[in-house]
Formats: sequence, structure tokens, C-alpha cells
Amino acid sequence: MPVLLECVPNFSEGNDTEVIRRITDRIEAVEGIRLLDVDPGRAANRTVVTFVGPPDAVVEAAFAAIEKAAELIDMRRHSGKHPRIGATDVCPLVPVSDISMEEAAALARSLAERVGRELQIPVYCYENAAFTEERRDLAFCRTGEYEGLAERLRDPRWKPDFGPARFNARTGATVIGARDFLVAYNVNLNATSAHPASVIAAEIREKGRPSKEGINVVPDTEGTLLCIPGTLKACKAIGWYIREYGIAQVSMNLTDISVTPIHRAFEEVCRRAEALGLRVTGSEIVGLVPRRALTEAGRYFLHKQHRSAGVSEEELIRLAIRSLGLNDLKPFVSKEKLIEYRIAGPGERALTNLTSWAFANEVASESPAPGGGSVAALVGALGSALGSMVAAISSQKAGGEGRWREFSDWAEKGQQLKEALLVLVDEDTRAFKRVMDTLAMPKKTDEEKTGRAMAVEGATRYAMEVPLQVMEKSLAAMDLLRAMAEEGNPASVTDAGVGALCARTAVIGAFMNIRINAAAIRDKVFAVKLLERGTGMVNLCEQQEEEIRRIVGKRIEGKAVL
Repeated sequence: MPVLLECVPNFSEGNDTEVIRRITDRIEAVEGIRLLDVDPGRAANRTVVTFVGPPDAVVEAAFAAIEKAAELIDMRRHSGKHPRIGATDVCPLVPVSDISMEEAAALARSLAERVGRELQIPVYCYENAAFTEERRDLAFCRTGEYEGLAERLRDPRWKPDFGPARFNARTGATVIGARDFLVAYNVNLNATSAHPASVIAAEIREKGRPSKEGINVVPDTEGTLLCIPGTLKACKAIGWYIREYGIAQVSMNLTDISVTPIHRAFEEVCRRAEALGLRVTGSEIVGLVPRRALTEAGRYFLHKQHRSAGVSEEELIRLAIRSLGLNDLKPFVSKEKLIEYRIAGPGERALTNLTSWAFANEVASESPAPGGGSVAALVGALGSALGSMVAAISSQKAGGEGRWREFSDWAEKGQQLKEALLVLVDEDTRAFKRVMDTLAMPKKTDEEKTGRAMAVEGATRYAMEVPLQVMEKSLAAMDLLRAMAEEGNPASVTDAGVGALCARTAVIGAFMNIRINAAAIRDKVFAVKLLERGTGMVNLCEQQEEEIRRIVGKRIEGKAVL
């Protein structure tokens, strides 16, 4: 994946579609930028925009959007449910691939300096771009919101990091920073006011709620407000009422979903709501979300039902959408809301997105690719899929209920191997094309000949490394298939046997590709090592496949009708 930086600016306009369009037009006008999502909220009167691209292009697009928002949005007329400080309320940069957080923070500060200098907007830097520890917190930077900004700017302690320390009534101020992926997540309640949602928000957010004695809050010895910590780490939350839908919401920012995943936040709000006599009717994700947030939720809800989580990614996501009620307010379309689906290029899975009929026809065409390497990877994926299927069936059949978690773990392993091998179906074809492209490079001058030779060597090495991965993943499937042949549901034992035959074919077929490419490699040490390693894997695979066939034959003995 190329160097990619994500930007998620929040603009203080959620109702005027023309204003939103004119801002996003400026973003899309920057070469190299891909606009991934535009998510307006009417009650919040706020739009969350997500776009990605090369770092320099992202910074340029962010500046253009902030400039256009300052021109079109007048904060003197703005009102909305969500806390805000300016026309562009917050503008975080998020590293996606091949860029560090330190680099993203430096770019955020550079953007902040330019916004302050050229647009004369006060700018505070937050999260990883913050200059002080207290300003890392976005809520701290927003203290007093837009309405309190004029007074704050007269206080030297609130001097902006960049831009003038004077109140710009039209634009307000802006908060710019660099952070990890954040999930904006709202849980819907059947409440008729914001109060119960605010109570729940105070109980679950990491900061917690003020400590009280009777009706009085309790300060510490220095006069600072004491708080009782909430139940969810890495969670910021407020409560509000959405008149548009007639519901209350607990609105959360989950700043680290590895600490507090979406499903845990959902379940905690459900528990708190039930204690107040309320019901959770569903939830919504604002902006984009990493794919793992929903696949982990799908696994959680399957495990909660004592069912195998070894199902496809698509099924995990469908279950998460249903279980979290993500369609409650508007349809949740995964291909539009999951970051990886939006970033992936159209050719990312060109072959595996074909029907089996179309794939077979593509293999049978005059083109040399896809060829045996891609077919070997596909056969390996089918073998892993069969092992996963047997494990999933076994977890629910009589006698397997007490071992559902064990079988579920096996099924998940099969799914992981299947997914990895499906990626290699397309990767093998890309590796072949890379070799062909390097062979077509010019070789007239000595410099061109040297460059071409180095490129061919690198491409050929990669054309050996891809089938090596096919061998490794397919060989790893043998452990799963043996376990299912020995202990899986008796009615599915032959499926495990067919899976082993598939895995064996994948290993031997991929090794053929390594052997034919080894002849073209100049680095003979590298080639010999790969050939020795591959030979060992082929021998081991053949032994394991023969043993699995023996186990399968023994279990079906006497059941076959001649």
C-alpha cells in the first residue's frame, strides 16, 4: 500500500447541503485525494468528512477545506447539539500506511501554522501534535466552546498555538492535531429527553462524573473538581436528545477500540439503560470505521451465543450490523462505511471478485496469467474453507456443544488461512506482471542494462516469495484438517479429506512455481535456500495428507455402499 494519510475534518454545518458540497469540492479538487465519506448530522448541525491521499496532498486539501469553511460558515448564526469551537471545529490527521505518528504530528503542526498565518484563525494543537499535556485533550481545547472563546482569548494562558490571540467572530477557532483511528459512535435510547442519556454518559466515560456530597460537588485540596471514574477506558461521552428522530443518544468518541471496542460500549450502555427502565433501540457510527471493529463485534456476539465464530468476514459484519442495530436510523452500507473497503482500489481483488464461472474462463484464456500459481492459491483457500466448515458444523452437532469454543477456534483459524490465500490468488498474478514489466524495460545503455537487471532480479525474487506464502498457508491448514478428520462431525469427515487433497495440491503446485523461477535468479544462495525449504514442506505435506486420508478411510469404513 502506498504512503497514505487520512484527514477527518468536522465542519459546523450539517443542514445546508450546498455549503457542504462546496467545501468537499475544494477537497476533491486536490490531485491525489480520494473523498471517502461525507456524514452530515442535522441535529448536531455538523458534518464529518473523511478523505485520504499522499501526505502533502492531504495537508493541501485540509487547508483548502478550512479556508472554504471560513468563507461559507458564519459561527454567529450557528447552533447545534455537538460541542464546537469554530467553522472547522476539529481537523485531525490519521496515519494509514507507511507514515509514522511523529510524521503526521509534524504535518499537523505545519498545517496549523499555515491556517493561523494565512487565514488569521486561532489554532490549538491537540493529541499527538499538542505542545502541552493538557492540550492533548480535545475537550480541554474546546472549553467554553464558541460562546466562551472571546473571553478565553483575553487570557494569556489560552494563547493559541498558532494564529492571532484575538476573537474572530465569524470563524471562531480551530483545533488541529494527529491521532490514531477514532470511532464516533452513538447509542440510541427510547427516552424522551437528554437527561437519562447524560446520566449514562457520565457513568461510562473514562473521565467519569463529579463526586458529590449531597447536592454539592467535592473539590480536592487545590480546588480541582474530583471525579468518580467511569466504566469504559478510552471513551469520551455526552448525552443529547435528537428531535429529528425522537430519541436520546449516548454519543461517544472511542479513542482506542483495542481498549474499548464498539460492542463493549454498546453492551455497557444497554446494561445502564436497563437499570433506568429504558431500552436501547440501536446505534450509529458517524464517519468511517476500521473493518476489525465490526468483525470483532461479530465474533463477540457469536461467542455470546456459544456459536462458532469461524464464518466469513461478510457474515461477521452482517451479524455485527444486526446485533448493534446499526440500521436503526438509516441504512448501514458496509462498503461505504468501512475504511478498508473505501481505500481498496478497484483492482485489489480482481480475480477473487469474479464468479467461479468467470474465473475458470479467465484461466482458460490465451493470457498466461492467471495461471498455476493463482489456481494453487485458490485450491489452498478451498481446502482451508472446508476445514473451517467442518469445525463450524461440529461445534453445533450433538456431542460438540461442550466443545464449541475449541471448534470455534479451529474454524476461525481456517477462515484466517482462507482469507490470506485468497489475497495470494491476485498477488500471484501481480507478481507475474511485475516480472513481465521489468523484462520489457529498455536496455540500450549500460545504466539501463544495470537498472533492468536489478529490477528483474527483485521481481523474480518476489515471484518466488508469493508461492512460498501459498505453501506456508496451505501447509498450516493440514493441522486443522487432521483435527477435523479425527474429531470433527462424522458426517463431514470426507469434507476434511477433500480439504487435505486441496491443501496438498496447493503446496506442490506452488512449489513448481518456485522451482521454475529459481532458474532465473542470480542470487543462487537465496534460490537454494528457498528450494531446500520448499522441498521440506512438500515432503511434510505429503506425509500429513496421506495420514489424513488414512484417518478418513478408517472413519468411513463400513459406511460406504459398494
